[in-house]
Amino acid sequence: MLRFVAALAVVFFHFAFRGHAADDLTIMHYPPLEPISRYGFLGVHLFFMISGFVILMTAGDASIKKFIASRAARLLPAFWVCCTVTFFVTLAVGGNRFTATWPQYIVNMLTLGGGFGADPIDGAYWSLGAELRFYRLVAILIIVGQIGRSERWLFVWLIGTVLVEIFPFIKLKTFLVTDYAGFFIAGAACFLIRALGLSRSRVVLLCASWALSLYHEFQLLPSFSEHFRLDLSPVVIGIVMTSFFVVLLGLALRRTPILHGSRWAWFGAVSYPLYLIHQNVGYMLFNLTDATANSDVLFWSVIAAAIAFALMVHVAVEKPLARPLRGGIVLGLDALRNWALTAQRSRMRQ
Repeated sequence: MLRFVAALAVVFFHFAFRGHAADDLTIMHYPPLEPISRYGFLGVHLFFMISGFVILMTAGDASIKKFIASRAARLLPAFWVCCTVTFFVTLAVGGNRFTATWPQYIVNMLTLGGGFGADPIDGAYWSLGAELRFYRLVAILIIVGQIGRSERWLFVWLIGTVLVEIFPFIKLKTFLVTDYAGFFIAGAACFLIRALGLSRSRVVLLCASWALSLYHEFQLLPSFSEHFRLDLSPVVIGIVMTSFFVVLLGLALRRTPILHGSRWAWFGAVSYPLYLIHQNVGYMLFNLTDATANSDVLFWSVIAAAIAFALMVHVAVEKPLARPLRGGIVLGLDALRNWALTAQRSRMRQ
């Protein structure tokens, strides 16, 4: 359920505020939600916290090949579908505001959202880069057999992030995902609390990640204000961010039964494809209408269509493909490993 709340917050941010506020992305403007929706970008950071919780939970007893297969099967099917739909919609009705090329599309399909000089097909894909860098850190712990000692490495990550902030080193900043490290660490700390119980060190880790997260949020404010020509309230940001930590801690302590249960499963399931499909396609749908269109009907219809499409992607693509894709990737990695071992033995005999 939390993932759906996070995704919906981002949808409201883009549709009710961001697209009209800067960069001339859409003619759509929805004043009734603007005062609240301008803070919807914080939903991405809630996503990162949930990711920290879930990834550490699933990585604890996984081999590196199972971890890679699991993450690929989770991310790729929905991304490939949503990226493809966004690409062809852009070619069809993008107009002057949105453009895309075949090389750009191919790079996006291979890299989960841009790289090698190509822009993302949809700006929302930026968060996938942060997720993948977090996965890389987890994968390293699995490879070196340290995932069972993740708590100490979370402290190392936290301290390293603080040091990089004090003594900037851009390559290490990218490697450690320092701008979002506090969110991932907080989610992972909450999982440790859920799995192992409260301890002084875990409370310290959670409190320190909270402080680091707020620091990075407040660092963002000047550039946000300059770009969108308005000021955000540090108090509101502090309250919203703190509420994320409180709710996730409640989950860790099993104090939020309302958020559990199968009745919420579908909401969480559609959050990822909803996040992927909504932004540019939604803007282009808004731009197809004229100024006389009823803004209430248009706004909520596009949101409903995005949710319906996300549900279709989950049912028709993600669920059927997840298991066979995961199994196929494991078999492929096994075959690659066997080939490498055979090639190594062959060289040793020569």
